Amino acid sequence: MQLFQGTKVYTTEVGGRMLSIETGLLAPQAGGAVTVRYGDTVLLATATTSKDVRPGINFFPMTVEFEEKLYAAGRIPGSFFRREGKPSEQAILMSRLIDRPLRPLFPKGMRNEVQIIVTALATDGENLMDPIAIIAASAALSISDIPWNGPVAATTVGFVDGEFIVNPTAAQMEHSGLNLVAAGTGDNILMVEAGANELPEDMMLEALKLAHENNQAVVELIAKLQAEVGKAKIEVVSFLPPAELVDEVSKLVSAKFDALLAQGLGKVELNHNLDAIKAEINAAFADRIAAAQTTQLNLDDAFESVLKKATRSRILKSGLRPDGRNTTTIRAISAQVGCLPRVHGSGLFMRGETHVLTIATLGTPGDAQRLDTLQPAEDKRYMHHYNMPPFSTGEATPMRGPKRREIGHGALAERALASVIPDDFPYTLRLVSEVLSSNGSTSMGSVCGSTLALMDAGVPITAPVAGIAMGLIQDQESGEYQVLSDIQGMEDALGDMDFKVAGTAHGITALQMDLKIKGLDFDILRRALDQARVGRMHIMSKMLEVLPETRTALSPYAPRILTHHIDPERSAS
Repeated sequence: MQLFQGTKVYTTEVGGRMLSIETGLLAPQAGGAVTVRYGDTVLLATATTSKDVRPGINFFPMTVEFEEKLYAAGRIPGSFFRREGKPSEQAILMSRLIDRPLRPLFPKGMRNEVQIIVTALATDGENLMDPIAIIAASAALSISDIPWNGPVAATTVGFVDGEFIVNPTAAQMEHSGLNLVAAGTGDNILMVEAGANELPEDMMLEALKLAHENNQAVVELIAKLQAEVGKAKIEVVSFLPPAELVDEVSKLVSAKFDALLAQGLGKVELNHNLDAIKAEINAAFADRIAAAQTTQLNLDDAFESVLKKATRSRILKSGLRPDGRNTTTIRAISAQVGCLPRVHGSGLFMRGETHVLTIATLGTPGDAQRLDTLQPAEDKRYMHHYNMPPFSTGEATPMRGPKRREIGHGALAERALASVIPDDFPYTLRLVSEVLSSNGSTSMGSVCGSTLALMDAGVPITAPVAGIAMGLIQDQESGEYQVLSDIQGMEDALGDMDFKVAGTAHGITALQMDLKIKGLDFDILRRALDQARVGRMHIMSKMLEVLPETRTALSPYAPRILTHHIDPERSAS
């Protein structure tokens, strides 16, 4: 390969194939830019930041875009305009996958806008782009002028013929019982996304360890790249509330927080009381805000900081959570099936204040979704769509179609159930989960509601699937921690981990983990998996009390496909 002046290429072997990272040629005006090649798949990644901060924001404004160019596969888009339009669902899922391991490593309080764009320039259709895209974004960030505590690397692990495979090809993945992507630093795993064919917990942990081991060579390669060609990092202002202000707020409200959290209130009542305390704080600091001695944003951040500390301290010291549960207790569960006329199948799953209604629709093979993406699949006969309207959280906001989060949650629920739907079932399936009330773990509520809807529709799933969201509160200095089963919204927001596990009685079918800290010890991960299994089995037992087995007849309103798979007399009953 011809190298132009100023171009640097770094290589290492991963999964028996050469991975190369090139910089210095393309996109020279970006903050950082690299081209990553694995086989004949080539991705360009750029990372750029704003020099100024958008006023009035209290969050880190990072965006990640995966640009799915069909020329990369030698194809012309099938749309009327014959050009790429809005991102496909697959591109959105890839953007989310890239975002998740990068975000925790930015400096706390950073408010400069950061934009990461990963563009598919070429694809061979064999080397899966998921880990390559994360590696490319990590390398671009590492050599850029953007402050960031990376690098990270990613590995895909498959399971074929009784053996784990590192970075399996698309052909191998067709026969794999596992599709796991794990990203992390040299020390710890930060993000996991996995679908599996009922893989036991101990084997899943083994796969995670294998991915972590294989990440090391790429982390070292990117670190070498950064040391040799990386730019000096710019200085950014940290928009954390002043320590003195946090102390003042703490003296005023800590005792009130402790008393409030001890009551074990539900979400609505707890938020009502927190709003009242916040109003008192705003009144106490009104003169200082008017005199510009502090800002409302700083005051709000200080309030949240004190609330976070009080909540976490209570959980660590006593194991008691905001709603009064201990660390392993699952919220009250109830469910219904067949609750809607005319639809082919329905399941209402209620866990605490999280309520999800899932509707199953059976269609003919002609109803399958045609895909015009860079992914290997050309169509889908099983789809899961997740909707979370604003009324589910008591809000009134514009509805403009599914957001990235909704697409991601739908894909997770879809993955959780894909392995239990028989390959020879002749129908196209569409499941729609409507979140009617939300207080955390709605994606896992969608898994449970979907299982009930499929069973109600008479779909012969091989086993029922239940899901649970696990959390973590950890003191980074002492190492003390508590693993939480069935987390609610507040524990997700104030905790250190969102760890979703779905599966049957035999093993895991889907796994998704995101950390807000810099890594997770494997002993904690094992405990979380074991605790999740106990909780998952409890949830499943409650589901099966409502509908122990799949109905033996399809809905009379479902279309009839007369094959040897479906008994027409039974279906018509």
